[in-house]
Amino acid sequence: MRIYSLQPSHHDLPTLAPTLLRTLKPHATPVITIAIDSTGTLLGTGSADGVIKVWDIRGGFVTHTLRGHNGVISALHFFESTATETTGEKASKQKKKHRKDVEAEVDTMTGIVHGDTATARFRLASGSEDGKIRIWDLSKRKSIATLDSHVSVVRSFDFSASLDILVSASRDKTAIVWDAHSWAVKRLIPVIEVVESVGFVGNSAFVFTGGEFGKLRIWDSATGREITEEQPNGGEGDEIQHVLHNAGTDFLLSVHADQSLLFHSTSSLSGTSPSSKIEALPLIRRISGTHDEIIDLAFVTPERSLLALATNSESIRLVTLAAQDAEPSPVPSGTYFGADVALLRGHEDIIICLDVDWSGCWIATGAKDNTARLWRIDHARGSYEHYATYTGHAESLGAIALAQQPSSSKSSIPDPLENPPRFLLTGSQDKTVKRWNVGKASKPDTKSETQPLSRAIYTRKAHDKDINAISVSYDNTLFASASQDRTVKIWSVEDGEVQGILRGHRRGVWSVMFAPKDTPAISGDSTGPASTRHGVVLTGSGDKTVKIWSLTDYSCLRTLEGHTNSVLKVLWMPLRPAEDTTRRPVQIASAGGDGLVKIWDANTGEPACTLDNHTDRIWALAVDPSTNTLVSGGGDSVVTFWKDTTAHTMAATAAASTARVEQEQQLLNYMHAGSYREAIVLALTLHHPARLLLLFQGVVDRSPPEEGSLSGVKAVDEVLMQLSDEQLLELLRRLRDWNTNARTAVVAQRILNVIVRGYPAERLVGLRGRGWKEVVDGLRAYTERHYKRMVELMDESYLVDYTLRQMEEVGLVDGENGLGEIAMVS
Repeated sequence: MRIYSLQPSHHDLPTLAPTLLRTLKPHATPVITIAIDSTGTLLGTGSADGVIKVWDIRGGFVTHTLRGHNGVISALHFFESTATETTGEKASKQKKKHRKDVEAEVDTMTGIVHGDTATARFRLASGSEDGKIRIWDLSKRKSIATLDSHVSVVRSFDFSASLDILVSASRDKTAIVWDAHSWAVKRLIPVIEVVESVGFVGNSAFVFTGGEFGKLRIWDSATGREITEEQPNGGEGDEIQHVLHNAGTDFLLSVHADQSLLFHSTSSLSGTSPSSKIEALPLIRRISGTHDEIIDLAFVTPERSLLALATNSESIRLVTLAAQDAEPSPVPSGTYFGADVALLRGHEDIIICLDVDWSGCWIATGAKDNTARLWRIDHARGSYEHYATYTGHAESLGAIALAQQPSSSKSSIPDPLENPPRFLLTGSQDKTVKRWNVGKASKPDTKSETQPLSRAIYTRKAHDKDINAISVSYDNTLFASASQDRTVKIWSVEDGEVQGILRGHRRGVWSVMFAPKDTPAISGDSTGPASTRHGVVLTGSGDKTVKIWSLTDYSCLRTLEGHTNSVLKVLWMPLRPAEDTTRRPVQIASAGGDGLVKIWDANTGEPACTLDNHTDRIWALAVDPSTNTLVSGGGDSVVTFWKDTTAHTMAATAAASTARVEQEQQLLNYMHAGSYREAIVLALTLHHPARLLLLFQGVVDRSPPEEGSLSGVKAVDEVLMQLSDEQLLELLRRLRDWNTNARTAVVAQRILNVIVRGYPAERLVGLRGRGWKEVVDGLRAYTERHYKRMVELMDESYLVDYTLRQMEEVGLVDGENGLGEIAMVS
């Protein structure tokens, strides 16, 4: 067990930075539950072996060890009782009244005075898995009451000092109110659900409960009557595991099994009569601790200020992309980046796919419950409503798409909220595609959740296997369906007839996307630029490839290879606006099972960059057309925002290229002018080994060399003696490379001689750790080889000298015999 101190961090965002204060090992078995008293000085821990320990938080030592339970300790709660004496204690005092003086015993560990009425009210309530509750007197270190009315695990306690009652909750689906004087049952509340948390709302007689159905309910502790109206049961992951309440706030914080935190306002309870009924406590804010596996996502609203997430659940989460509030609010209703805005509930099984129309005001979702739903998003008014349900598929939906252009009515452009998309397309594991016409309504659908709003206009048997994706062309005339049968089919939206089939993938096709309007011509692998007048389609497949297809002849223009796993999502990056003067190419993005996002140049087929921030496969990919911000989400429950830096990178590259050309020209000027210092430093900075070698070659070949110079020019010697560590190590690397060639070894050895003689050994040894060992090993190996070659040349020169001398002697002898002329000729 660890104790941390929370202090405000030094970042721009208002966050807390934890600092570890101490680590405690309180029990021999796992710690199941903990509790802290109201003063913040005592900590209670309950373990699986039935032992309870009370700790002094500041001192870090044990003050009490309490034994009595036979099973796992499941709940603890500190409180201060107003009842100072029980009936048994009064009888005990009657027997001991002949004692005149009672010595006050002071506990040096806790500071509690035994026998002092001011401190004799400290209590600890504990519950175990056998349903028993014990009340401990911390002053006397013993149990003063055992409460045996629950029949299952006790999960929570709370005490009301104003009413002098204790409330307990258990998994036996009840809550019990206990009289703190007699410890008798005062009221039994039949909650009729497994209760995980219970407590009093402020100083009132109202009690809240939360449990397995995910409902926060309010009860009157005096009558046991529920104050809140009947609420529907929550889905999987909505179970309430704990509820927190601070008497100084007007909200309850519920902690749910899906790691989400919900803030509920309690302001409606003020002035409420115990005999009246109120609606469920209004939700103020929702905070998601995790989003689970991200299956699909999309930008929502005309400003693209919300992000819709399909998180492996039956609901869609809407989170805001707005910036942090200027000033943090004490009431938990502020806005920050990534805050939960709304939850779209209605599906009965996991949502597999979603799509957003051209306006960003309508969301279509498809789920494993074989239905599609349409949602109307009015973020300005805080309205996120279910609009229609479409039922007809025999199996779960795997693909869905909305119209990508407003209807012919001009009124749909200024107010898309009153003009829903003209049609909806769905694809299912039943291998069919359906088109649904979306009817215009003055208000959202109020019919039964199980009743479809309309029938499908047509149903087509589309593929031989599951349908994974559907995409609609920008002009709403064509749509494409991608399937596990390795084909993509192009259909007419109007009559649902096949216009063409794209064949070429070796595995199932996971994603398909039509090119946006005004896409320029794209070059093929073996052909020139292909016309995009009839359309271009992008596909991603389980064969790890991305393909670009022409709808002129339904042929593959280009195949992009680079992923090491299935390509699960593809999309076109927004086209360069007319005012953009950069020569930016047409780009596409792909996401794969390898956890990578790749940006490709559509014309060359080469990857522009690879984005790596996920540890699991990436299922979802979306782009904001106004900012080019790319968003990816995957199986690692991470949503990553990628900023488009193409224009900045191109500008920086152009500026760097211009600067390098200028520096290279400056280097040539320095060499021509004989400015050795500037030339050597600039050549090392620009990493120009050829220019640097040419410079040193001229110095070494200088004839005659300057007197007293090791390299041949004193100015060069001075420059070499004033290099920084980075420049010196870079020069040594160049010398190592030159030393490997016999033609340039002379220059390398001459400059190396200057360095070895000019620098102290301590300076050279100080370069260790930055590639120094590899440089020294390379220099030593080839220097020894050159030395050996020089020794061999010296030995051979001695033989030549000996041979010449012998030949001269032979010539002298033969000359004395009259044969000198012949000997000399020979």
